[in-house]
Amino acid sequence: MTVHDVELDLLEDTLRKTMTHAGDVDAALSELGWAEMLTEMPDVTVPLVFRLLGETGSHAAILNDVVLADAGLPLGGAVPLPFAGGTWVVWERGAESGASVDPGISVRPVDGGRAVPLAAGRRALAWWLVGTSRAMLALARTHALDRTQFGKPVAGFQAVRHKLAETLVAIEGAEATLTFSDGDLGALLAKAAAGQAALTAARHCQQVLGGIGFTAEHDLHRHVRRVLVLDGLLGSSRELTREAGSLIRSQGSAPRLAQL
Repeated sequence: MTVHDVELDLLEDTLRKTMTHAGDVDAALSELGWAEMLTEMPDVTVPLVFRLLGETGSHAAILNDVVLADAGLPLGGAVPLPFAGGTWVVWERGAESGASVDPGISVRPVDGGRAVPLAAGRRALAWWLVGTSRAMLALARTHALDRTQFGKPVAGFQAVRHKLAETLVAIEGAEATLTFSDGDLGALLAKAAAGQAALTAARHCQQVLGGIGFTAEHDLHRHVRRVLVLDGLLGSSRELTREAGSLIRSQGSAPRLAQL
């Protein structure tokens, strides 16, 4: 293991603890030097921070910074963002609750906004969706191993194993797409794949968890709510898939997305 790897592991451990225990994740990330990390090493910072937001179930309005940095604008503000269905929202900083199905994400609808680059924001959201998907899969897997029916863990039943396996394949596929998400089209496809994987994870993990997954005491519903909001931000998986298809059809060919 190289010195660089050790430093990344330490950073990940610090970020995970911060997101798990901090009451105000935005403020805590700012104290850790989020703005500097985003400016100096975005290729490392964005995947790590947004994946951990998903895995820990935390939330922060730092998507604004990613979009602003991509547009060459000063960090720290809030910018109108396109949402599913042709609508626009603003993700407010410091607000305690929002108008979405996920009260942790303080978005409110606005009449519109100016065009800004979306590729970096879509990749960031894709990493967040991948992290959230892995959190849901972990919850479902733990339940399947602990819950018994007819004298054995439900993880031994083929139907349950298939649901968990299909979820893992969807997540791994989305992460692989993210690895090669170069350019606007790559980011669009990565966001679409991650959104679809998260929706698949939400559906399959709910089926594995059964009734307990619907309860307020269980963490699954929080992740499901988050997926519904994150999938809609900067274009839903369905809309982005259609957009990619229209773009490829208009060009008459599909570009090479990865050099294999």
